[in-house]
Amino acid sequence: MLGWLRSMKIYADRRMAVVLALGFVSGLPFLLVSSTLSLWLKDAGISLAAIGLFSVIKAPYSFKWLLSPLIDQYRLPLFARLGRRRGWAVFLQILLIAALILMSVTNPQMSPGLFAAWVFLAALFSASQDIVLDAYRIERFKPKEQAAGVAVFVLGYRLGAIFSGAGALFLAAVLSWSHVYQIMAAGVVVGLVTILLAKEPEGNTASHPRTMRATIVNAVVKPFADFMKRSHWALILLFIFLYRMSDAYVAPMAYPFFDDIGFTKVQIASIIKIYGLIATIVGTFVGGIVVSRLGLVKSLVICGFLQGLSNLVYVGQVYAGNNAPVLMINIFIENISGGMGTAAFVAYLSSLCNKKYTATQYALLSSFMGAARDLFAATSGMVAAAVSWQGFFILTTLMAVPGMLILWYLIRVKAIKNN
Repeated sequence: MLGWLRSMKIYADRRMAVVLALGFVSGLPFLLVSSTLSLWLKDAGISLAAIGLFSVIKAPYSFKWLLSPLIDQYRLPLFARLGRRRGWAVFLQILLIAALILMSVTNPQMSPGLFAAWVFLAALFSASQDIVLDAYRIERFKPKEQAAGVAVFVLGYRLGAIFSGAGALFLAAVLSWSHVYQIMAAGVVVGLVTILLAKEPEGNTASHPRTMRATIVNAVVKPFADFMKRSHWALILLFIFLYRMSDAYVAPMAYPFFDDIGFTKVQIASIIKIYGLIATIVGTFVGGIVVSRLGLVKSLVICGFLQGLSNLVYVGQVYAGNNAPVLMINIFIENISGGMGTAAFVAYLSSLCNKKYTATQYALLSSFMGAARDLFAATSGMVAAAVSWQGFFILTTLMAVPGMLILWYLIRVKAIKNN
């Protein structure tokens, strides 16, 4: 028991306050260029078809890995004293603030093209900021501390999303959207002040290739070549794709399932947002403690089993039907296990990154992880339509098996170790 309590001391580390604030500024902008923005556009009289087209402007989030080599390899001359990571963070946060302010003073109905340009730039600077902040978080923590750092970062991210989501809506009830976005822009200052007061990760240097060929080699070839030096690197990539497949596959069908068994949209929103948010935060914190105490290998095994088996709670919901207390319990169980899985898995991804190429390698690995959600999970609707809900959720539970078998093999051949 004392050992577990000692493992919790990591959360009292001064670095956690920095990561919490950086998580906040990472989570804040996304809703400002997505769902919160949609309400502003609707209030401004923009057609639903045009509002839908604005979703394309979020493309930088999907392709941020293309930007990561530049951020990994170069220091910004005007911010050289801050170091590579802090210099980029300050630069991008200043640009993000400017983009949000420019959005706030542009009428989306009178100048839709100009407004769309500011939204695109806000998304671009936000996605680029995420690259830097992920790299900074990884480089500031030792391998056994990574999951705890992830837990606090996720908490900050959720708080930032609440500020720019529910917070923005409350403000919009009494203020103009222009003033709301100016307040949101001021929220980015939290990250700006934090990064100025924080320390640069140790040994963080960046080269300045003199030729185009050297630039391509340093920025693109070397990060890939470095990763491919790992034993069983191809199997590791397959494991990354499969480990969270059971969660990724069930996610698109969760809301339609709840609606199908009779829950109202208000019930779904209130239960999932309140209990789901609390459970996810608790799960990530527990996951951080588990990794710190048991190490990466045991944590991946435990969290992998839990996140797979947790899908069976949906089978119980099928038989319980429109029963709100049962839904609260099920959402709590599912999100706690998912939070634990996230903490352990992101800690593992972080451990795979060479500090010479942290931003590039983490962006690529996390994008590969996201492929399970964005590509394969796209077939979930067809499968759900072809089988019963019980059959669908049992199938998603079984989807955890391939990833766990690969994990077992990687542990056996010592391709995954406690760091």
